[in-house]
Amino acid sequence: MSIEYEFDARPDNGETLTIAEGIEWLRMPLPFSLNHINLWLVRDGDRWAIVDTGVGTSKTQDLWQKVFDDAMSGDPASHVIATHMHPDHVGCAGFLARHFDVDLWMPRDEYMLCRILVADTGREAPEEGVRFYKDAGYTDEQLAGYQAAFGFFGKFVTTLPESYKRLSDGDILLIGEHKWEVITGGGHSPEHACLYDRDHNVLIAGDQLLPTISPNVSVWPTEPLANPLRNWFDSLRRLKAAIPEDVLVLPAHGKPFRGAHFRIVALIREHEERLDILREYCVDPQRAIDVFPALYKTRIDDKNRIMATGEALAHLHFLVQTGELRADRRDGARWYERS
Repeated sequence: MSIEYEFDARPDNGETLTIAEGIEWLRMPLPFSLNHINLWLVRDGDRWAIVDTGVGTSKTQDLWQKVFDDAMSGDPASHVIATHMHPDHVGCAGFLARHFDVDLWMPRDEYMLCRILVADTGREAPEEGVRFYKDAGYTDEQLAGYQAAFGFFGKFVTTLPESYKRLSDGDILLIGEHKWEVITGGGHSPEHACLYDRDHNVLIAGDQLLPTISPNVSVWPTEPLANPLRNWFDSLRRLKAAIPEDVLVLPAHGKPFRGAHFRIVALIREHEERLDILREYCVDPQRAIDVFPALYKTRIDDKNRIMATGEALAHLHFLVQTGELRADRRDGARWYERS
């Protein structure tokens, strides 16, 4: 089996398409190489629950004003829900919560980390971050680029509410005619929430399950020895056990599809193949930046170096924690080689 797309068409930016009774697919633009995000409007009686929000830019906020009048028919929101803390998902959460005077629902780890990262805006890059990327093999010029870009996260997030409603794994959210089970997972973010409506066989998957690309699974300076790839593998396997193969997956990027089990297996296999490559590549000592040619077909430059580094480290750390590689810090960097 392969994945099967449910719809040939897709909405334009700021427009909606009906997915099922009471569920609207809303598409918003992103100012990145990944140029769109899918958001979801779920009917909640005479109101709407908003699931994910887009980046906190004036362009997105202007489009939301149009959505209020058109797709939402002037009806208010009942809740704002963020699957996780990345700016394309939570960027307009504060704007929307204040506009409708409603609560923000998020997993605790996502809300807390988002607050911390937003607070970095305007600060100088910490010494721990500089050391982290120096260990990865960055040149002085590349380290200066990291320092100059530090705090970029908060520029795409409107001020979050000072309080929130916690989403936890296993929670049941009653929204209109839909009963959504919260399924949390890690790897891409610390406590990413998927929403599964068993009765209608629909999964709002966020970034946890995408049809054509893998979400970024990275190590970051705040937790320099983390093993997010193991967390992500565990989360995907648990998600596979919780949902049927024919569930309608509503992803954050790309088009809605069926074939969830097939896609989960393919995603795991893709990263296992990268691990196999590193097992051979690290016969000789390598820094994180040295394994880029083995892992990536695209050119790594100032635009994607940070994310490429984080994902390379996620795979290296996985093999360190299985005992297949060892890591040593010497000569001003961290080196990985076969045990």
